[in-house]
Amino acid sequence: MTASLSNDPGDALAARLLPLLERIAAALERAAPAGSPPPDLTAADAFLWGAERRLMPVPRVNRVAIGLLTGIDRARDTLMANTRRFADGLPANNALLWGARGMGKSSLVKAVQAEINATRSQGERPLKLVEIHREDIEALPDLMAALRADPHRWIVYCDDLSFDGDDTSYKSLKTALDGGIEGRPENVLFYATSNRRHLLARDMVENERSTAINPGEAVEEKVSLSDRFGLWLGFHKCSQDEYLAMIEAYVAQHGLRADSATVRAEALEWAATRGSRSGRAAFQYIQDLAGRLGQTLG
Repeated sequence: MTASLSNDPGDALAARLLPLLERIAAALERAAPAGSPPPDLTAADAFLWGAERRLMPVPRVNRVAIGLLTGIDRARDTLMANTRRFADGLPANNALLWGARGMGKSSLVKAVQAEINATRSQGERPLKLVEIHREDIEALPDLMAALRADPHRWIVYCDDLSFDGDDTSYKSLKTALDGGIEGRPENVLFYATSNRRHLLARDMVENERSTAINPGEAVEEKVSLSDRFGLWLGFHKCSQDEYLAMIEAYVAQHGLRADSATVRAEALEWAATRGSRSGRAAFQYIQDLAGRLGQTLG
């Protein structure tokens, strides 16, 4: 007669441990965070790549109409042409917008995307924009991978990009721009704005030159980062006439009811107190003017 129960000690131990293991597995399952659903990439035309490495839609983008960006005509036309080619599925370059602060570098990127989408034919997919913060640059390869299979075309954009001291995250940017072994996704371009042409502080470059065994190679390693951008667009301080043209455009755009001579005098004084003339200073004056007039900037 065959025994109904095994006399093997191992089987007995397994029988006692099985309920315990099942309870541990159930507890771990309850404690584990629920998986995040994949983002809806049709929910908006603009997104943020957050610290949690997720794409978050931006329903309303803070942007300036492209017609108000005066004094940067050459940069505007060049970036528009490059971006339109990319949106149409043609070859285009990563772009570095560098130069004087407050001259509309970041505003131009957002305005170009909006202008292109406004002129897309019915049925054409919109051009998407995703902003990544400087602090999250090390996650840029992950973002590129997340966008690779999407049918839309994407501008990945980083504002005020620069590197200081012992920061080595620029290596992640170099890898993403070159694309590594897979190559950069065909549906992704990278646009960056910076006050520095080479994205690195001068003392950072000089330090490399003075301490390296081979100074030339050390400097080349860091300065070569900007070479990954095929398109360089320089932004320079505006003249008084260009500054006043910005003021006049804002006044007309927002229908501000003010005497033109008074506006001119106040705008020049506003720039003088800040030590610079720029698009940012012009808009700040317009905000002040609108507030004093009791009008809103629609």
